[in-house]
Amino acid sequence: MAYSEYVVDRVRYRLKGAGVLEEKKMMGGYLFMVNGKMCIGVDMDKSTQQDRLMVRVGKLNYEELLEKEGSRKMDFTGRPMRGFLFIYPEGFDAEEDLDFWVEKALEFNKLLT
Repeated sequence: MAYSEYVVDRVRYRLKGAGVLEEKKMMGGYLFMVNGKMCIGVDMDKSTQQDRLMVRVGKLNYEELLEKEGSRKMDFTGRPMRGFLFIYPEGFDAEEDLDFWVEKALEFNKLLT
């Protein structure tokens, strides 16, 4: 398995009541769609074996959020995907940090509906 069920459960708990929730195994990870839009996911960095979040935050606050602890550009192909971030464990292990990232993903998701 290329993602942590424990991290998936932590994210799932926070998304309850956020809208129409779909869950999909995709891109070697686990994605949560809210109201039909990709919102947040969980996968594992194959080079470091670390769990990480994949967070869709949009372009507006992208540079600012990139400065947060554990945050890195989302890059699967050699080209970063602006508006999407990888968050490594130092940025989401604490409950309040995970709350922060889920809220950022939901804030952007609301702009898409």
